[in-house]
Amino acid sequence: MDIRERGKTVSDLQKVLSEYGDHKIAVYGLGAETERVLGEIGKTFQVTGLLDSYQDSGTLYGKPIISLDRAAEEHVRLILVAARPGSCRAIAKRIGGICREKQIALFDIRGNDLNNVQRVVYDFKEVPGYTKSQVMKKALTYDVVSFDLFDTLIMRQLLFPSDVFELVDDRLRQHGIIIEDFPARRMASEKELSKDRAPRLSEIYTHMKQTYQLSEIEPEQMAVLEWEIDCGLVVPRREVCRLFSDLEARGKKVYIVTDSYYNKKQIAGILKKCGITHYTDVFVSCEYGKGKTQGLFHEFKETVDVWSYLHIGDDAVADVESAKMHGIDACRLYSGLDLLEMAGYMGLWDHINSLSDRTKTGMFVSLLFNSPFQFEAEGKRISVRAAYDIGYVFFAPMICDFVLWFREQAEKYRLENILFCARDGYLVKQLYDELCNQISSVYFLTSRMAAIRAGIENEEDIRYVGDMKFSGSLSEQLKERFGIRISEKKWRENSPAELLDFTAEILDHAVVSRKNYLTYIERLGLKSGETGFFDFVAKGTTQMYMGRLMEQHLKGIYFLRLDKEQMQGKNLDIVSFYDTEEMNSSVIFRDYYILETMLTAPMPSVSEFDGNGSPVYAEETRKESDIRCFQEAQEGIRGYFREYLQLCPISARKINKKLDEIFLALVHGIEITDRDFLNLKVEDPFFNRMTDMTDML
Repeated sequence: MDIRERGKTVSDLQKVLSEYGDHKIAVYGLGAETERVLGEIGKTFQVTGLLDSYQDSGTLYGKPIISLDRAAEEHVRLILVAARPGSCRAIAKRIGGICREKQIALFDIRGNDLNNVQRVVYDFKEVPGYTKSQVMKKALTYDVVSFDLFDTLIMRQLLFPSDVFELVDDRLRQHGIIIEDFPARRMASEKELSKDRAPRLSEIYTHMKQTYQLSEIEPEQMAVLEWEIDCGLVVPRREVCRLFSDLEARGKKVYIVTDSYYNKKQIAGILKKCGITHYTDVFVSCEYGKGKTQGLFHEFKETVDVWSYLHIGDDAVADVESAKMHGIDACRLYSGLDLLEMAGYMGLWDHINSLSDRTKTGMFVSLLFNSPFQFEAEGKRISVRAAYDIGYVFFAPMICDFVLWFREQAEKYRLENILFCARDGYLVKQLYDELCNQISSVYFLTSRMAAIRAGIENEEDIRYVGDMKFSGSLSEQLKERFGIRISEKKWRENSPAELLDFTAEILDHAVVSRKNYLTYIERLGLKSGETGFFDFVAKGTTQMYMGRLMEQHLKGIYFLRLDKEQMQGKNLDIVSFYDTEEMNSSVIFRDYYILETMLTAPMPSVSEFDGNGSPVYAEETRKESDIRCFQEAQEGIRGYFREYLQLCPISARKINKKLDEIFLALVHGIEITDRDFLNLKVEDPFFNRMTDMTDML
């Protein structure tokens, strides 16, 4: 695959190059991508040299490696970044300012201007709203305070209230009860009865049964079923509930006034589930046959006779206008859906196509917009403050769908074993086992280093590894990649040492490594059949070398497969959630580094195995705060996964990568204030490189 095939279109990069055809060009990067780029443009354009963050001298591919300062001194006018999209973002953050100062254009090989990346920032600067302290101060001046219930004190983990009816329909179908157009008929019945009064839920189902001649349902039983399902969907809006409790603790009489077809006893059950137990009384529309717009506030005032009232709710008509019409002052707190709408749906709307999507979006809203007090942050920025929430909001939807897809592959290929490779398989295995534990799964200790040390057999293998550029000296590469230490005295005089000079030492160590690794593998007691081999993001190097050690056929099941064309002829059997062909249509190629960092295990990387088949770990480079941070984020992913499986029935679960990608991309538009997360390093020990998390955001 040449550069034109990898680009957005041939014209994108050609246009950039043509504009700088008479100027000097530099290529950023020292990997195989750079070699291909040079082969395609090197004879046509003036390529002055190569740049890299970790090296600024020497030669490679027939070109000098130079510093950015030297590039500017030599009047380079274009730097072409030969790197994957995720790395391009980090590189642009690192050198973009200097490039702009020196008037050097900065483009990637897909024709994107890295000096002109548009970033969407989400805030509520144009939206009027209350802070929590403002509401508290206001409420304390009234004799009585009442709260709306749904979307004010509590909220559902679904996008729309009508989604509940689809869940009821699904539950009925599970029991063999199929009612044509159930959700539509349920909504129509409620709408018809609500024209003149506020009905009870049992009355709605009675009307539905009579209107559509449905002998399959009993109204009272249906009312209980819907309430039970709905009760499982609600969560408290924590800050509003805290305000509610604070007012009650200060001696204020606090009431709940709500439009609902649930009776008072059912409402009490919902309140208890959400931890709301201390209140003066509850006024429910169906108990009076009157909604807020039909006179429920009048009934409230007739019962609670004081001088001054304040009602707090989310609906501009039912909670604000109706309250004021009855002489009750009102304060509007936005619902989660209100806030999502005010944020322009954050790019989500066009990709919401199913109950599964609405469940995901509802879960997103229930966490990100759980609080209506979004106006307290500096600049009214929409923000995420905790590592748990970071995992839940940004990463969990994608991982959830990947695990569902993984199970499909396991069933499709009739796997007898699944090896979840360290370290990226740590959390994925846990989630998979929760979903389906019918197939033997193993957290398989491996790494590119360990696989290479045990799997290499000849000079060709050494060349293959050597072509993957290492940021460090030859002695460091020999130590880190091949596990051998060579004294500097062994370097040949008057000639730079090369990797192949140490072929004998590398292959001798490989024999020992292979024997030790086989001892570990034998202890696993794997079945002899088809074996799934999970790797998160890879081109297949680890699988290739492990395939030489194992008797089982390895079926690679990856999240993202890279550089497929480079591995042709390696006899690798791989399917992937994302493939190279999606590079220009998916944000995953830009953001997988961040996602990968969140999935890693709390243990260091495995370098090799000792004679007993026990792992020998590399030195831990992460701080305790780093490990604690991503473990908390993993708890957020795990919490999301469990909630999604509970909320969304099996029949409704649908994989939607485009929606997942929107959630993931929001990591760049929503402010993250967790310092430990921002201080994380994106590590790649095999290449001996570390990148600041902030450079990836």
